[in-house]
Amino acid sequence: MSSSDQSSDQQVALVQMLFVQHTAALRGFVHALMPDFGRADDIVQETFLTVTKKAGDFEPGTNFLGWVCSIARFKVMEAGRRAQRSTTLSPDIIESLCACEPEPEASDERLRHLSACLQKLAPQARQAVEMRYQQAHKPAEIARRLGWGAESVYVALSRARALLRECVARKLAEEAVQ
Repeated sequence: MSSSDQSSDQQVALVQMLFVQHTAALRGFVHALMPDFGRADDIVQETFLTVTKKAGDFEPGTNFLGWVCSIARFKVMEAGRRAQRSTTLSPDIIESLCACEPEPEASDERLRHLSACLQKLAPQARQAVEMRYQQAHKPAEIARRLGWGAESVYVALSRARALLRECVARKLAEEAVQ
């Protein structure tokens, strides 16, 4: 094996290791751009394949998360063009949302805390949140499936979001003190 093959293999290994370290932040980024959780996970996997192919383009010491998120952004826009339906945001909105670089530590911590806080919700509230944000159901569909009124779904989601926001903020504050 030549030294250029070894350095190429090392670069691929480095990029793949960084990808694994930043997967939670990347997944959160993609989910923010694409409400269909299943499709968003496909985008994360496609991004991994592309990042692996383009490993030689990454310069160690630069912002890996920024680089990988820009690749993911193009994957989301590509998926939107292929689907030709409103499961993704418009390219202009995606560009606006991506104007600033993500903060990896904050994103990872928030997602970790969000997962723990979700478990603290009442079972029906958690089910409504999962149906809305993981399964991308509209409130009317959630109401139909749960046997609720549409207004009740809006109220439940609003309260759940407030509780989740407070819970995550409290956990971040507790961590900051420690």
